Amino acid sequence: MGKTLAEKILSRKSGSDARCGDIVIAQVDLVFAQDTTGPLTVRQFRAGNAKRLANPKKTALFLDHAAPSPKREVSNDHQLLRQFAQKTGCLIYDVGGGICHQIVAESLAKPGDVIVGADSHTVTAGGLGAFATGMGSSDVAVIFALGKSWFRVPETIKIALSGKFGRRVGAKDLVLRLIGDIGADGATYKALEFGGDGLASLNMSDRFTVANMAVEAGAKAGLFPADKVTRHYLNSQKRGDGYQPLSADSDAVYENTISINLASLEPLVAKPHTVDNVATARSLKGTKIQQVFIGTCTNGRMEDLAIAAAILKGKMRHPQTRLIIGPASPQVLLSAISAGYIRTLVEAGGVILPPGCGACLGLHQGVLAEGETCLSTANRNFKGRMGSPQAFIYLSSPATAAASAITGEITDPREVS
Repeated sequence: MGKTLAEKILSRKSGSDARCGDIVIAQVDLVFAQDTTGPLTVRQFRAGNAKRLANPKKTALFLDHAAPSPKREVSNDHQLLRQFAQKTGCLIYDVGGGICHQIVAESLAKPGDVIVGADSHTVTAGGLGAFATGMGSSDVAVIFALGKSWFRVPETIKIALSGKFGRRVGAKDLVLRLIGDIGADGATYKALEFGGDGLASLNMSDRFTVANMAVEAGAKAGLFPADKVTRHYLNSQKRGDGYQPLSADSDAVYENTISINLASLEPLVAKPHTVDNVATARSLKGTKIQQVFIGTCTNGRMEDLAIAAAILKGKMRHPQTRLIIGPASPQVLLSAISAGYIRTLVEAGGVILPPGCGACLGLHQGVLAEGETCLSTANRNFKGRMGSPQAFIYLSSPATAAASAITGEITDPREVS
């Protein structure tokens, strides 16, 4: 009997014949924490009397969630992480170094890896064919010390894709459709594995977006096979030596199969205050918005900024709607500058943030006031997520966000010339 991607990767890393439901101990290829979870991880590591990191060059810290620091308490935590990195020799990506999940994708992850982060959106690296998942800070501290962890091998739901996206429809619409259909708990502690003939039309940015939001359906991992699209991406990042073809066996056994025709999708929006509260963008026409945020680990990549710039070129944001842009990494920012996208977005009235999480988690750089509404390309719209509990967050694709920034209300991007 064949194996799913999750079973195949965990079998290799545990040296066992891993099947769904099994408990295995697997080697971890990369472990990381960020500046909201890292301080607790470091303190737990020290409390356990660990003498050294198991793999300093496979351990990373990121200062991205509140960067630059908005208050002294965060500055103290940043100082703690810098000192820990200096003492242990682990990797550290300081302020402006980019969002952890984007840097992992650009520079650290490769097909077949097991990756654990003290952040739920660690699943992003599944776009490269890695078994990537989030854990709590205490569990991550143990991996810091031992270089391995236990895993329950998840059952897998296969998502069979066919067709191609229509005009101004993309990966965010796909994953919102999926979450809307199965619910926020529809894949709890399961793996979502994407395949089918339609897979070839998804570039790496698309795959990262979809994998990133697998956890919003409760999934332990969101996995894509490593194919020629993966190889091309790794080559472009000068990491081609890390490529290996990786796919599920043809006779793998799945708990369920869900088929989605990409051509049937249309621009979608997740309404407050849950990600599975999904509606079409056109049905929400007339919903006024005071802020548009394009960025985050979900949609802060070069392709996302290109989509937004194409819609906003020669236009101006609505006078009552703020437009905030957050590139996910320095590489994205520099590439967008070279391509002219940043100029276009600034000329349209956009404010450019340093590479990082920005407004996403409501600490700074775009906190919402009572009664305000934001349309964001982020992955979560929980009550109070971006500031006031009396604010409202809608989630959409970069195309829908850019079109809505022009009109000042939620707008189907196909209606904007």
